[in-house]
Amino acid sequence: MKRTLTLLGMFFATALTGIQAASANEYPLPPAGSRLIGENIIYQVPNDGRSLEMIAAEYKIGLLGMLEANPGTDPYLPTPGSTLTIPTQMLLPDTPREGIVVNLAELRLYYYPKGEDKVIVYPIGIGQTGMNTPLQVTSVSQKIPNPTWTPTANIRKRYAAKGEILPAVIPAGPENPMGLFALRLSMGHGQYLIHGTNANFGIGMRVSSGCIRLRPDDIEALFNMIPQGTRVQIINEPVKVSVEPDGKRYVEVHQPLSKVASDDPQTMPIPLSKNQKAFASDQQTDKVVFDSAIVRRSGMPVLVSVGQDPSEVPATPEAPQSANSDTPAGAPISSVN
Repeated sequence: MKRTLTLLGMFFATALTGIQAASANEYPLPPAGSRLIGENIIYQVPNDGRSLEMIAAEYKIGLLGMLEANPGTDPYLPTPGSTLTIPTQMLLPDTPREGIVVNLAELRLYYYPKGEDKVIVYPIGIGQTGMNTPLQVTSVSQKIPNPTWTPTANIRKRYAAKGEILPAVIPAGPENPMGLFALRLSMGHGQYLIHGTNANFGIGMRVSSGCIRLRPDDIEALFNMIPQGTRVQIINEPVKVSVEPDGKRYVEVHQPLSKVASDDPQTMPIPLSKNQKAFASDQQTDKVVFDSAIVRRSGMPVLVSVGQDPSEVPATPEAPQSANSDTPAGAPISSVN
């Protein structure tokens, strides 16, 4: 499944009206030397007409994360009575557990609150093919409530080529594609932001012009938690590996980001780092299972220890269904959105 799904846009834009999202996925930090958190959830699809995006939003998962975990599922109307895996188990990125870590390849944002033994995980939307979010360590330079949006010259040209003339400034409010909260990053000329959206269907997909998008409830919660100056590290790692303290070995593989429109993320090669190659070739790693995980790209941790069944990765039964800044309000933003 390619990371575009543009035909779903109009459907989800209307179908998501009024959806009630659950609280963010919050996990206690694992002990030193461990990176495995959470357990997957086994979910039986009810006969209620909800789309896969609605179910994803309920569990704070991105749409493509759900499709990676459940290939072949109808994103418009999952079959009632069928079983889905909600991918709420993951390996933490191999980065400092500090501030915000964004892994573009897995379409997730990790936030490590300072002085707290936990991590909060949010699904995100990121830059389209050819409009990539830069990889670097930066920080939150400004917290902006009720942002207005001033489209950049490139965005105005792109829209004009499609016959759409954007206004010079889109005012703050529910029609603003920036949403109601924005965090400006200090990289570039300040044009990259972590912000909300007025179109939930883009979360867990490559839909922006380079900014990082969160669902409205998620950006509001993150905005209220983080202090200005928070460290932000942006990485692009489709493969994560870990040897846990109990000796079990895991690999988690996501579809890599396409570089051109013709790329198929399900089949395009994934280069492995030196450490990942060493992990794969270690005598304690089941190379057949490892290679299968690279091909499958489920977006979930796979147990690859020699002599152990990969299906032993734990899962829980279906969970209950649900669902301060000095910057003046309305501060204008010129961003890549």
